[in-house]
Amino acid sequence: MKTISRVLILKFLFFFFLLTSINSFGQSNWEAGVRFGDNWSVEATIPIGTTPRLHPAVYFDRFGVATYFDWMFALSDGPSGLKFYPGVGPEFYFGDRFDVAVAGDFGVEYAFKFPMTIGFDWRPGFRLTNDVKWKSNNWGFIVRYRFKEGAKFVPAN
Repeated sequence: MKTISRVLILKFLFFFFLLTSINSFGQSNWEAGVRFGDNWSVEATIPIGTTPRLHPAVYFDRFGVATYFDWMFALSDGPSGLKFYPGVGPEFYFGDRFDVAVAGDFGVEYAFKFPMTIGFDWRPGFRLTNDVKWKSNNWGFIVRYRFKEGAKFVPAN
């Protein structure tokens, strides 16, 4: 029963944070989509400034929630829709046991002129509960729909 209560509280906090982030930052060009790979998830991106963004994800292979803080960079002479990002954030996994991890989020993505972004990323990290353990097998291919084209979007040439 305690595990169910923890799961419900963490779900509520995750979605509350996500919804308040969207409303309080009120910026355009957030995205929602799926990530396929070693761990598949439903995820979103929420801009919080000129280059940083929140990158929440809900994992389904082993149920979990995560939110990464990413910094976006464009290549100086590259295509205008191509960006790369390093990031970091907490991960919470549920099931037979509860695990907490701190993970990196390193990726590259391309934003098309129409509202779709594709990308590839890697999320290595350290599991901090039960025993400290390095994990490096979280690779994924991302497809996201981009909402409300705005000042943050740099269209591809």
